[in-house]
Amino acid sequence: MFESRFIGKTTTLPPSCPFCGLLIERPTDLTTHRPREMPVGSCSCGAVYACDETGHNQGAAMIEALVFACNMDWDLAWNLLPDEDYLQEIVEHYDPVRHLIVPGGFMDSRRISGILFFIRLQPDIQEFTGPGVQQRLKKASAFHEAHEKTAPIRECRPLSKQEIETLVREYRLQPILDVAGHDKRLIRNLQRLIYSGDDQFRKRAAEALGQACAIIAETDHGAVAKLLQGLFYAITDTAAFTWGAFEAIGEIISRRPDLFAGYVAQIYQYLADASRRGQALEAIGRVALARPELLRRHTFHFFVYLEDPDPVVRGHTAWLMGNLGAYEAKTDLERLQNEVHPLQIYMNGNLKQTSVGQVASEALKKIDARNV
Repeated sequence: MFESRFIGKTTTLPPSCPFCGLLIERPTDLTTHRPREMPVGSCSCGAVYACDETGHNQGAAMIEALVFACNMDWDLAWNLLPDEDYLQEIVEHYDPVRHLIVPGGFMDSRRISGILFFIRLQPDIQEFTGPGVQQRLKKASAFHEAHEKTAPIRECRPLSKQEIETLVREYRLQPILDVAGHDKRLIRNLQRLIYSGDDQFRKRAAEALGQACAIIAETDHGAVAKLLQGLFYAITDTAAFTWGAFEAIGEIISRRPDLFAGYVAQIYQYLADASRRGQALEAIGRVALARPELLRRHTFHFFVYLEDPDPVVRGHTAWLMGNLGAYEAKTDLERLQNEVHPLQIYMNGNLKQTSVGQVASEALKKIDARNV
């Protein structure tokens, strides 16, 4: 390792496909439809790949490559089995700056720890998804060419941590949104607020973060996708403090579902965890409030939670059903109308003190109004 850094010329190789050996092109961002936290590409043999520049997020890179290989069909991706439906390989020591493989792991005193995660679907599946994958890559190239010119940058004074905290606490979000496209520290300074033990303040912070990310995603979708990835990691890491992570995820996706709706599938995995089920349903309900049609086909998966032992889970499921306009759930919701267990629903900066029964009744009104 040290010899490769200080003695002689560093050995480098052009990146190639581990399945067929052909050279591959530099991965690119798919900004034509919904942004990806990792650039992707494809080989002429049909394999696709995702680039994790840090090398620390192999799981996320695998999901990125698999979903891209499925032409962004998340349902298809989750139903495929490794080795049976697809093969996977990892190419290590990838330098995304120079698009090179550095076997020694160092170049110009820089540690090269990036990876390329490759997925190759079985031929019958690839035949179905391949044309769409190639079309997405072509549109991505055209998109980048068309957006080379950037809008003039407006001078705007960054906000201090104290100013941001005060604005969130007072629910005055517009000054925060005014600097969202110009203050690179804003995401970090807002993110630290979502771990507060004050429920209302925490949810206001999550809303502010979601609204700010909607603006930031216009010019830097990668920063927002990286934030989402970090929030999911915080939830998965049992040693991490996860208060606010679900709320922030729900707010971010709901503010730009056209860009980030694909991440909803990652929330579903936490429905199996009783300790996180209520938070996961609240986040899904927030997305359904903004774009119910995105989740409507999954309605029947949520029915079981209307009978969950936890009243918070039942309440947030009722709220979700109302947001979805799920007329199929009317009978189940009617059975909940007399429940007096307390529940809090966050709307427009305030925590509304309500009950499971009241939420169920309001959900029924929403459903009737939507299906008149």
